Amino acid sequence: MIQARVPSFKARRVPGFDVLLAGLALAVAAFGVLMVYSATRPGLIGNSDPHYYLKRQALFVAIGLCVMLAVSRLDYRRLEQLATPAYVLSILALLAVRTPIGSNALGSQRWFNFHFIQVQPSEFTVLAMILAIATYCERRPDGLTMRDVWRLLLMAGLPIFLVYLQPDLGTAIIMVVVLMVMLAIAGVPPRFLFLMTVVAAGITVLAVVLGVLQHYQLLRLTAFLQQNQYQTNEAKAAIGAGGFFGQGLFRGITTLHYVPEQQTDFIFSVVGSQLGFIGASGLIVALGAISARMLRASMLARDHLGRLLAVGIFTFFAFSCFQNVGMIMGIMPVTGIPLPLVSYGGSAAVCFFLAAGIVLSVTNRRTSRAT
Repeated sequence: MIQARVPSFKARRVPGFDVLLAGLALAVAAFGVLMVYSATRPGLIGNSDPHYYLKRQALFVAIGLCVMLAVSRLDYRRLEQLATPAYVLSILALLAVRTPIGSNALGSQRWFNFHFIQVQPSEFTVLAMILAIATYCERRPDGLTMRDVWRLLLMAGLPIFLVYLQPDLGTAIIMVVVLMVMLAIAGVPPRFLFLMTVVAAGITVLAVVLGVLQHYQLLRLTAFLQQNQYQTNEAKAAIGAGGFFGQGLFRGITTLHYVPEQQTDFIFSVVGSQLGFIGASGLIVALGAISARMLRASMLARDHLGRLLAVGIFTFFAFSCFQNVGMIMGIMPVTGIPLPLVSYGGSAAVCFFLAAGIVLSVTNRRTSRAT
């Protein structure tokens, strides 16, 4: 007897590896290696090895790529078990970096120097905070109470305060933005978020009045209003010199090391100077496309944990891009935030590849109802 096939409505796994997200991340990182080399070519930085930064950044990208692919194959729900250890480890790292084992540079003590690489724990702390918040909210299926909200504020406030003390004001600001967005997605009422914003603004004003903010930090925060910051002026001049089509790769005023820290925080000025409006716009479009894929992953996530992880990482990545490009264009404070996947630095490269790997894990395990 022939039996009719009954349609199955059981959820099944849908292969969902986001090739576009992974490909864009790799392409932007490879472009970053090229621009780092262009910004540090022989004679620019004064290093004895003319390819020192090129080789190191290429190695960082290779390590980051391996991390991204490895994490993308993991079930992101297993990360829930790592939330508490990762959070505790990040707190310990932030405390340890302020001891003699931490490395001081440019007035900030925020690195561990292992000779072959400098590790900045604050960047990985952002991911640890995202994981901790997402896990806490996932374990509250009936919604967050006001007690839960206060616990989340205290849980996020501790690493934010420790990052600020390094001092790393830029990363602290990003952590606050990430926290606010994740709380909104978790269902915290808008009126409470507005109240938090007012309180935060009041604390900032009080910190300025009491002198808690250092003078140079206050200058950085207000420089975009005054438009007289030295680095910003030099960066804008370099971008302006590039015009529409640019002065040419390995050419232009940035080859004279015209802009301070042009291989790290101000690398966007090198892109604008050498590749012009076309190259700078293309890079912004690529970074925007990566952000859009991360946001899409949060919308397609199968559960609350995946949604919060993806939206937290989206906010981290997108706001870092906006902050970096904005400070160079003079519309945001100069806070020393690297341009994701482009600026020179091992910690930043591995951190953002790790973030992309988590989002890929979320998209790999989304489900749909199939017949």
